[in-house]
Amino acid sequence: MNQTQLNQGLLDFLRASPTPFHAVKTMAEQFLSHGFVRLYEKDEWHLQAGKRYFVTRNDSSIIAFDYGSGEPLSSGVRMLGAHTDSPCLKVKPQPDINKQGFYQLGVEKYGGMLLNPWFDRDLSMAGRVTYVNAAGDVCNGLIDFERAVATVPSLAIHLDRKANEDRTVNVQTDMPIVLSLHDTDNPQEFRQLLSAQLTEQGNDVRQVLDYEIYCYDTQPPALIGLKQEFIASARLDNLLSCYVGLQALLEVDGGDKRAPALLICTDHEEVGSASVAGAQGTFLSTVLERFCSNNIQLSQMTAQSMMISVDNAHGIHPNYANKHDDNHGPLINQGPVIKINANQRYASNSETSALFRHLCQQNDIPVQTFVVRSDMGCGSTIGPIAATEVGVKTLDIGVPSFAMHSIREMAGAADPFYLYGALKAFCELQQLPESSCV
Repeated sequence: MNQTQLNQGLLDFLRASPTPFHAVKTMAEQFLSHGFVRLYEKDEWHLQAGKRYFVTRNDSSIIAFDYGSGEPLSSGVRMLGAHTDSPCLKVKPQPDINKQGFYQLGVEKYGGMLLNPWFDRDLSMAGRVTYVNAAGDVCNGLIDFERAVATVPSLAIHLDRKANEDRTVNVQTDMPIVLSLHDTDNPQEFRQLLSAQLTEQGNDVRQVLDYEIYCYDTQPPALIGLKQEFIASARLDNLLSCYVGLQALLEVDGGDKRAPALLICTDHEEVGSASVAGAQGTFLSTVLERFCSNNIQLSQMTAQSMMISVDNAHGIHPNYANKHDDNHGPLINQGPVIKINANQRYASNSETSALFRHLCQQNDIPVQTFVVRSDMGCGSTIGPIAATEVGVKTLDIGVPSFAMHSIREMAGAADPFYLYGALKAFCELQQLPESSCV
């Protein structure tokens, strides 16, 4: 796979994945098309050497793995981690608003999002709907309106003269989305709209019971810049990492004695990961338990394993360079970034970062380092959670990007391919270096 192929696949993946549910569906389809066997947590597993598998939880998190030579106890597992969710507006359970002749929906903020860029965008909606069918069965279905059906209009500058100086946004009052004019003869009801979407897909819907519906920008992802050296899209944080990790796992070629390689992409990272489908849940630990026959073997395997948590980093912005430490400002298109924090907001340590740096040197991949300014706070990733919950040595990395948590983010067109090469090389490591120096 070359850079052009990888980037085109990434753009297609971003376009097909407006929600975590759609991202997992798209990933599952790719795994199936490459010969992976689908597993279910409720079943007993009989894993075989040389086979490849995947399992989902909550339709929004996925674990896929190449079982390798079938000797995880002697080799450990090479793990990649990312998350499927992104900050956005989420439709409330009872959202219908009829005001001043307009039909609107109430929304709430999902994650730490930049709110201002959501105004005046062509928005659609997608997500999961749980309903009762004609036979009385409770079913789940995915819907995507696909076209622009909503917007959040800005208030005109004439009515807010200080909008460019001191603008604050109240999600409750300023951001209910506008869908249409209110029809007094046939008032709209959101559950009816969802039922119609499901029916158009061939589902027999008696009643919509509940839903998880998210708004998204309909502007498609694109290569931009005079030389198309940038990628602009919604949800680059963190679907870029999910897709590159997926491709690295698909292309693993470690020979007959390859170690197991695993990719986990979890939901709810943007809101803390504390859920059944989040990194703080049991998903990863229960899957790893299936690799071993008892807890002692699990501990032995984990001690020989390593995870790379992949989540976008903050590239140094030319207009805001003073927001970075002068010696730790990652540059766009200069390779993946090792993320380090003294307070363990990132899980990298000298051992895991050195191994990654050495891998990059061996494969002619540039590598950078990010440390937040000492007088600023730092975000976090699933890395520290995996390290804590599973007890696996962990590294935090990511590609540098701009406008993180905006409705449209930007990254370099060369960096995904650099990242792909590094992750593929990591997954193909047959043995990790000895870790003890005492």
